[in-house]
Amino acid sequence: MDISEFQDINLPKRRTLLLCLLYEAQVKTRDYLVDMFIKRILKIQNNAKQRLQELRDKHLTETSELLATFGQVLKASTKAKETQDNAVFGEQVQSILDEHGGTELLLQKLDEIAAYNTNNHLPLMWRFYSANRKALFSLVRSLDILSTSADESVIEALKFVLDHEHKRAKYLPFEIDLDFISNNWRALVVEEIDGTEVLVRQQLEICIFSNLATEFKTGDACVVGSESYADFREQLLSHAECEPLIESYCHLLEFPANPDDFVKHLQDKLAIVADAVDKICAVDKQFTINKDGEPVLKRIPSVAQTHEVEELESKIRALMPERSILEILCNVEHWLNWTRHFGLFSGSEPKISEPAERYIFTTFSYGCNLGPNQMARHSQGAVTSHMISYTNRRHISAAKIEAAIRDIINTYNRFSLPSCWGTGKKAAADGSKFEIYENNLHSEYHIRYGGYGGIAYHHVSDKYIALFTHFITCGVWEAVYILDGLLKNLSDIQPDTLHADTQGQSGPVFAISYLLGIKLMPRIRNWKDLTFVRPSADVTYKHIEPLFKGVVNWNLIKTHWYDMIRVVLSIKAGKVMPSTLLRKLGSYSKKNRLYQVFLELGKVVRTMFLLDYVSNVALRHEITAITNIVEMYNAFLDWVFFGKLGAITENDPIEQEKRLKYLDLVASAVILQNTVDMSLAIQTLMSQGELIPMRHLAAMSPYITRHIKRYGDYVVNLHNIPQPLEAAINLPPEIFET
Repeated sequence: MDISEFQDINLPKRRTLLLCLLYEAQVKTRDYLVDMFIKRILKIQNNAKQRLQELRDKHLTETSELLATFGQVLKASTKAKETQDNAVFGEQVQSILDEHGGTELLLQKLDEIAAYNTNNHLPLMWRFYSANRKALFSLVRSLDILSTSADESVIEALKFVLDHEHKRAKYLPFEIDLDFISNNWRALVVEEIDGTEVLVRQQLEICIFSNLATEFKTGDACVVGSESYADFREQLLSHAECEPLIESYCHLLEFPANPDDFVKHLQDKLAIVADAVDKICAVDKQFTINKDGEPVLKRIPSVAQTHEVEELESKIRALMPERSILEILCNVEHWLNWTRHFGLFSGSEPKISEPAERYIFTTFSYGCNLGPNQMARHSQGAVTSHMISYTNRRHISAAKIEAAIRDIINTYNRFSLPSCWGTGKKAAADGSKFEIYENNLHSEYHIRYGGYGGIAYHHVSDKYIALFTHFITCGVWEAVYILDGLLKNLSDIQPDTLHADTQGQSGPVFAISYLLGIKLMPRIRNWKDLTFVRPSADVTYKHIEPLFKGVVNWNLIKTHWYDMIRVVLSIKAGKVMPSTLLRKLGSYSKKNRLYQVFLELGKVVRTMFLLDYVSNVALRHEITAITNIVEMYNAFLDWVFFGKLGAITENDPIEQEKRLKYLDLVASAVILQNTVDMSLAIQTLMSQGELIPMRHLAAMSPYITRHIKRYGDYVVNLHNIPQPLEAAINLPPEIFET
């Protein structure tokens, strides 16, 4: 909404809108401030770690020299043993030390090297913190920070630091509880002077701010008036609201409705799975134990596409007509009238002429990343850039785009061809990086993807169509959003099994998935390093014993069973999203008992999955195949999102999310059109006597692009007579006289 449109609104409504805008802006600003605080502390820590590595490299030569000196001393010692002349040995050692600068210089070098020959980067943080000190104090003072547990030690320490912000003394009195800090921090923060312990002011500040950043991430600290960093306990259902729901929910998921029976149920289930896998591994050659007692899992050989499939694919492609993306959007509009979901947010505003055409132009403009300016230039005057941007702002929201996508998914699900690819009961989740401007709250440098950007996190069905997409920052743990997509998916395709990238192998994610009735089956990386837990300490196994590293803390699960059920019922009631909780459960916290119990339950569920994983070749093949689908979908999106080199040039997080929704809408339309054309081609081939086995169709996908004219049509029109060339040759003579 621009200022001219805002002024047309009557005064009471205008003031109400302003109040709503101010409130929302305040909430978002608090979220952004905490995000900035956490990122700044992380940057200070990373800079200190990098500096530590630089110092190690710098002192590498000196380390080698000291080792060489020590080597000479050892050689002299060996010779002295033969002669048994200690006096000569002492003279030789002193001579060696003098040759290398003398004892004092060597001790000085040793102290310097010893200071940096550790993994402790904390002493180096001050130089990077000092330049940000004033801003960090100002930022923290602007927030109302509270503890989410009875332990107020970090908050009390923070108040102490804020009270002494303007002190310049090196030391402060030791008047606060610092039991929560690590030994490395304590060595820097606490010193003893004349028998009295005091606090080193500079190191204390960095220590408390670092711990505060951790508390924000784990949910042990919250900010009043925030959304992302609010006290999540207040978002949960009350005890009175939970009680009537527990029995019916547990019955629905076939869980016992009390903690004792729930633990017994899990113990029996884990024991049954472990016993069965132990028997399988007695004869299965895929899983073995080597001479060193380490488990070994053989790789699954890849299956190459057969010649028959390639030949059938070529025949089908030959029968598929060439189409432009705009033509595809128009065809899908004709079948589904998907643009009916778009429209004015307020009924009092003037309507637009030719709305369907305008909506299709807008969808193509943003979905293929051309932008309104380029779209207007190539539309032969049908629309202007203002018309497209206005339509995007005033007629289309992310929720409306999702409704249009849902229409396409539901129609796609009616076709029989996608059932050759999957059942719709399984989905895969994975992220792909999109370039965005560096100076942006969503933009971070991602080591795994390389470069700055944001992550589009997709949930893609085994039928090859995307069910939901989130846009998240590179620094966010992707597993946080692994469950949101399934819960927000309202289409007819409803998976109950979720495959994911290796980000999904976390214990809390397994626990919440299990309690939500979702079978989580991620790719597993370094599976031997994960903790397999046995049902009880007295149980041993003949063939899989080396896998197990611990015993389940059943008492912890039993004690906090109700807390877990309350969380899950709150998620089901829509009070809180899994991502909100997983953000708090992504890091270890000794204060957060909820984290600890979800981690313990997750170990149980993950152990059962891992036992199945190592003993079941078909399961490992299925996980690889379905997670490959989402990677193929990411490559397909790169092809569709061809404008501006695939970079999102919008800084507003809401608009960034909408860009990806537009992209999913265009991609879903292309997938539907391809499915229609492939189905018609298959019908034609079979009417001509071609035999097409289902296994050949199962090896294909709707991500076909060769027949699509991505850039439209280029027409040569020699009947368009331009102005005469001669008219432009000469400029007015007055120009040359001046």
